[in-house]
Amino acid sequence: MTSWLAQRAALVGWTAALISAASFGTAGPIARPLLAAGWTSASLVAVRLGIASLLLLVPALIALRGRWQLVRPQAFALLGYGLFAGVLPQVSFFNAVQRIPIGIGLLLEYLGIVWVVVWAWLRTRDRPGSLTMAGMGTALVGLLIILNPFQQVTLDPIGVLWGLLAGVGLAVYFVISAETEGLPPVVFVSFGLGIGAIGLAALGALGVVPMAASIDPVTMFGGTVAWWLPVLVLAVFAAAVAYLLGFIGAQWLGATMGSFVGLTEVVFAVLWAWLLLAELPGGWQLAGGLVLLTGVAVVRLGSARDAVEPESAPVSPREGLASTAQVGQH
Repeated sequence: MTSWLAQRAALVGWTAALISAASFGTAGPIARPLLAAGWTSASLVAVRLGIASLLLLVPALIALRGRWQLVRPQAFALLGYGLFAGVLPQVSFFNAVQRIPIGIGLLLEYLGIVWVVVWAWLRTRDRPGSLTMAGMGTALVGLLIILNPFQQVTLDPIGVLWGLLAGVGLAVYFVISAETEGLPPVVFVSFGLGIGAIGLAALGALGVVPMAASIDPVTMFGGTVAWWLPVLVLAVFAAAVAYLLGFIGAQWLGATMGSFVGLTEVVFAVLWAWLLLAELPGGWQLAGGLVLLTGVAVVRLGSARDAVEPESAPVSPREGLASTAQVGQH
């Protein structure tokens, strides 16, 4: 029975994390035509998070069932999730790629997985095993191959700083998602994204970040569509679905494993660009995807090995069940 539950836990975690990565991967191809049509990144992020929060609000209220006393202890976690896991990585990335190549911007953002590993190391005082470290290095090499960022050597330092901030936001996203308990996931994500949208709108109203939008038709999907269609697609798939399933996946897999599975977003982004924008991936991108997935698999093996070490730090029951699932399959 325990083995069956453990395998189910692993299946839930991996399925949720992969669907989340695939959903996040739609953001770039869908957002690009809107940005070209006159939207600013801050406006697009605020609308995207706000609509996603509203879409999840009714299920959240049903799941909460009037137990508002559960929300108060999570106030700081919700604030951190909304502002630092929702707003910071998206706005920082869009600001970064206005100054540096997209490939380098993505690479800097996904360095956030290194910060996740470092955070886990500092928090538990348990150094990751050599297999986990090797998997991390392999995944980063695969990411580097996919993005091929070093085609331009002149880098704007401000753009690099924005890219690093995006990585910090990404790390916060995985850590908070994995370590927050006490609220149903749909409640936490709906309220957190709502806080992020309101916070970003307030910054726009104060003139801290530029806010602009356009209701002109958008050129995409091989033709012209109304502006609200790509906005709705972003809100549903690249926000509501992506954040909710990402939260669930990180809770079952843990922050470290969840962050490495999140690397597959880059692979999905390449595929979505191929399907939606007719940007065909090259052979080097396909090869990089294979290397990245190999690294994720090695991290999984390393996590399973680390989980059976006698001096491993205690984990939450949910994380322990996921670890058992990883070990039970080898």
